[in-house]
Amino acid sequence: MANNTLNRYLFEELSVRGELVQLDSAYQEILSSKEYPAPLQTLLGELLVATSLLTATLKFEGSITMQLQGDGPVSLAVINGDHNQKLRGVARWEGEIADDASIHDMMGKGYLVITITPDQGERYQGVVGLEGDNLSEVLEGYFERSEQLKTRLWIRTGEVAGHKHAAGMLLQVMPDGTGSPEDFEHLEQLTNTVKDEELFGLEANELLYRLYNQDKVQLFEPKEVEFFCGCSRERSGAAIVTVAQEEIFDILAQDGEVALHCDYCGSTYAFDEPEIKALYADAQSDNKTVH
Repeated sequence: MANNTLNRYLFEELSVRGELVQLDSAYQEILSSKEYPAPLQTLLGELLVATSLLTATLKFEGSITMQLQGDGPVSLAVINGDHNQKLRGVARWEGEIADDASIHDMMGKGYLVITITPDQGERYQGVVGLEGDNLSEVLEGYFERSEQLKTRLWIRTGEVAGHKHAAGMLLQVMPDGTGSPEDFEHLEQLTNTVKDEELFGLEANELLYRLYNQDKVQLFEPKEVEFFCGCSRERSGAAIVTVAQEEIFDILAQDGEVALHCDYCGSTYAFDEPEIKALYADAQSDNKTVH
């Protein structure tokens, strides 16, 4: 069984490229930070798959953030990933969410913000209305309008032996303009036959052979996908000293400590009074050194 891998492939004679991502523990770790309702677990899995597939389309080093916002029970669902396939995510909601809730039931009047941030160069941001029955259709509309490239996505979530899995495939016409609509439609029809158990359970070479054994497919080296949260005690301390000392010491007087909680991974970093004093002393010392 393929676990937490992204595979890229080309159809050598059809000017179409593809991607396949298969996730288990990377998905499970994102869900472990909170008790998400079942439909929201599904939505986060779909966002995770979509973000992984989109980061693989980057032609540069950088990151993509996919953020759903709305006025429904779910106010925010966000996944961030980079060109190294390190991903993290979180969602916020209030009240009850029905087990059969759709993306529109959860988000209400909402939209998708896609932020592309190169390590070198300018940031790009696109805002997409939630047009379509699911996230795949929303993203296909985004590609059609912004990239002018025919793109299809297949995104699935489910359970295997009691463990959460998420997987997906992407097909996209090559931007060189040599691909034909007939070729793409041929591959769409084949990919439409993929079953959940195949997506979750088969290695990439076997899955692609089952779907496309009449076509020449070039499969590249797989890339590992992993959950990664960049929070740390050091970063939390650096955040504390950006706040006025009076505010921090008011919190200390009231709670006996200052605690920062990371929504992405569930970690909490607590600092007592001696530690807080040391943080501010170090910050002042650093400022004097700079000047």
